[in-house]
Amino acid sequence: MFQELDPRTQRVRRGILERFCQNNGDGDKPFKMMMPRHIRKRRDEMVDRPEAANGMVKALRQLYKYAVRYDLHDANPAEKIEYLSGSAEGFHSWTLAEIEKFEKQHPVGTTARLALALALYTGQRRADLVALGRQHIRDGWLVFTQHKNRKRKPVHMELPIIPALQHILDASPTGDLTFLVTSFGQPFTSNGFGNRFHKWVEEAGLENCSVHGLRKAAAARLAELGCTEFEIMAITGHTTSKEVTRYTRAASQKTRAESALKRISGEHSKDKSVPLFRKDN
Repeated sequence: MFQELDPRTQRVRRGILERFCQNNGDGDKPFKMMMPRHIRKRRDEMVDRPEAANGMVKALRQLYKYAVRYDLHDANPAEKIEYLSGSAEGFHSWTLAEIEKFEKQHPVGTTARLALALALYTGQRRADLVALGRQHIRDGWLVFTQHKNRKRKPVHMELPIIPALQHILDASPTGDLTFLVTSFGQPFTSNGFGNRFHKWVEEAGLENCSVHGLRKAAAARLAELGCTEFEIMAITGHTTSKEVTRYTRAASQKTRAESALKRISGEHSKDKSVPLFRKDN
């Protein structure tokens, strides 16, 4: 139900539905007259913004799901509308060179560097990064509940604080209840942190880099190190492998290609003097 959503999600969902009514030619008609063709037409008008179009379809699906559940409608017309195909890659995943460039601009001891380390070494979302503090530390582990879906399907996390992260935590100024604080010593809001991080990225001369891209980079690096999808999910907190698979697709391909070519070169052969591929005389 709408009341069960986070306040931010409520604002986003309300804005989507209000714009749908204001900008749609059928917005002044009773909702019972809504048919799949009306929604599909509006979706197709937003083909240049697939994520926004899909967000609209999702909001309408949830609205009519409620209507059907409480006998206000007989069917859910939005369920028949397919999502548009967005970018297969999604958010840009930071490269090692980009991480090094950011680190050079923001040395250990700055809030920017602490933010980078928290994102990279925990793999968490922006809303979780701004909430983490020393009260979440238990015997060298971060113990917390992820912000997303915390009211409906809470995901409880326990992550070890690796030495690299501990070093930066010890060398960085932090707040009383949150590691990350503003220049006024106050905790960041999720949106405020996003804006501040964008400025740090610009100061480092980077483009297309975001906080979420660090989450993706962390997952990709774990895949490169040979971690399974379930091991990566234990770090990121995903409950299904769909997103993890998308995050790590390129890294998994690289790892498999390296393994395969090592086999071709004979590195995994018992008799390395005999190549796996040879030209017969």
